[in-house]
Amino acid sequence: MIGLTYLVVLGLYLLVSIAAVRSAIGYARKNGKSAKCWGWGSAFLMYSIVFWDWMPTVAVHQFYCAKDSGFWVYKTLDQWNSENPGVMETLVTNKGTPSTHKGDEENYSLIEVVNQRFNRITISSRLVSFLPVHRYEQRFVDVKNEDLLARQIGFGSYDRSWGGLKFWTSIQHCSGGREKMVNFGNVVNQFKGAEK
Repeated sequence: MIGLTYLVVLGLYLLVSIAAVRSAIGYARKNGKSAKCWGWGSAFLMYSIVFWDWMPTVAVHQFYCAKDSGFWVYKTLDQWNSENPGVMETLVTNKGTPSTHKGDEENYSLIEVVNQRFNRITISSRLVSFLPVHRYEQRFVDVKNEDLLARQIGFGSYDRSWGGLKFWTSIQHCSGGREKMVNFGNVVNQFKGAEK
C-alpha cells in the first residue's frame, strides 16, 4: 500500500513538473525571452527540489572511498600466537556478554566481546550533516595490551528521512567493500577460540 502511495505522489510531482516547465516556456515566448533557457531552467529547478542531494552524495561517497577505505591486518594469528604461546587454547567464544552500544542511529560505537581477550569495535559517523554519507570503521583489538590486530574502513549512504523514499541516495559500499568486510570477519573468526 505504501508503494502505491509513493507512486501516486511521484506521478503528481511529475505532472506538476511538466506543468511548470510548459508554463515557463509559455511565459518566455510571450515576453520575447529564450524558451529553451526558461524551459531547461524550470526543469532543473523542479528536478533540484527533490533530487538536489543525489550528485553531492555520490561525489562525497566516491571521494572518501578513494581516499580512506581499506582493509588492513596488523598482526596475523600466527604472529599473535608466537607472542602469546598457549593463550589461544584457553580462550572461549563469547556467547553471553551482550554488545555495548553508545550513541544514536547515525553516530555510534558498538563493542562486541569476541572472547576473554578480543573485542570487535564498530564505529559509525555521518560525514556531512546535510548529506546521508556515513563512515564505518571496524577494529579488532587485543584488550589486554590494546593492540590493533585488524581494521576495515568503508563508506555507505542511506537516508532514513521520508521513510526511506529517497532511494537514489542509497549507496551500499565502496568498490570491493563487501569483500573487505568478509575478510575482516574471517580475521575475527580465526581468533574466536573454542566453542563451549
